[in-house]
Amino acid sequence: MHYFKHSKLLFWTLWILAIILIIYFATRISFVFQPIFVLFSTLFIPILSAGFLFYLLNPLINMMQKLKIKRSYAIILVMVLFLGGATIFVIKTFPILMNQLSDLVANIPTILSDIDIQTRDLAIFSEFDNVNLEETLKQLNISLDTLSKTILNSFTTSVSSIIATVANLTIVLFTVPIILFYMFHDGEKLQLSITHLFPDKYKKHVFELLHQTNDVITAYISGKGLASIVVAVLIYFSLLLIGLPYTLLLAIINGFTNLIPYIGPFIGAVPTVIVGLTISPTAALLVALVILIVQQLDANLLTPKFVGKSLAIHPLTIIIILLVAGKMLGIVGIIFGVPAFAVIKTIVVYIKNTQVAAEKL
Repeated sequence: MHYFKHSKLLFWTLWILAIILIIYFATRISFVFQPIFVLFSTLFIPILSAGFLFYLLNPLINMMQKLKIKRSYAIILVMVLFLGGATIFVIKTFPILMNQLSDLVANIPTILSDIDIQTRDLAIFSEFDNVNLEETLKQLNISLDTLSKTILNSFTTSVSSIIATVANLTIVLFTVPIILFYMFHDGEKLQLSITHLFPDKYKKHVFELLHQTNDVITAYISGKGLASIVVAVLIYFSLLLIGLPYTLLLAIINGFTNLIPYIGPFIGAVPTVIVGLTISPTAALLVALVILIVQQLDANLLTPKFVGKSLAIHPLTIIIILLVAGKMLGIVGIIFGVPAFAVIKTIVVYIKNTQVAAEKL
């Protein structure tokens, strides 16, 4: 017993074994935890969505408070403006989006055929004299029929999934505003409530840490969200000038993927350039040029101005986070993996700085 108390290796080995056994037995009786999983999965999306909107809109409420507007009035005003704007946006744009999406799905074989024609036209240039497109496609085992069937099957599966989640989406649309209102109303109290859960000697550190993590999340989500909206608007009007079809759908895709650092713009650019290629190689080149200019504007002006230094993470680290989080949680992990890591980094840095400061005393 004396050896057990003083042997760290034995102590932690036994703890790890105990945790492994608990996890193992928990998997054997998973039916016991099924109600908890159902509850968590039901609340996850509404709370996550409301949290995203909270950090996106809360800076606006804080700005109103600085203008001597009472917080309760600012909350009501922001909620009315947000719900009204969201309702108008959905009513005006949802039918257009659905028409563009259905038209895009229906025209996939035609789009692929147009791309094939445009790529064959490239053969007239001397630079492509040595390129045998037919042979290359055969070697890659690629055909228009195979591509069209694959893409159509993927879209069919996606559309089926979308239809299956309509009921859940309806619930989310009704619950998110309610959760969001209480987050606005009681958000400041939550920080104090969490602080009171800790012993007195840790309360100051907990309060400071919560304040720092809150600042990081607010700066990232509100800043990146605003930058993505600007990117979507710029790309929308640019595509209109080029004369591209599906402009609204493609602009929203680019704005949404812009939330993903580094690789997001490339993901959004692919379908946009493909649609441009159905018109002409020149149109595809113009589309690629427009996206490049907008993304350079975002990387060098919009994101640094709106987000600031809250995302001081190495690009390679971000790519690894995206790969791991995407594998574990899908699109949710890709979007929220980086800010989650930024929060963890903030906590670790704060604890390290606190320990260093304590050692100097």
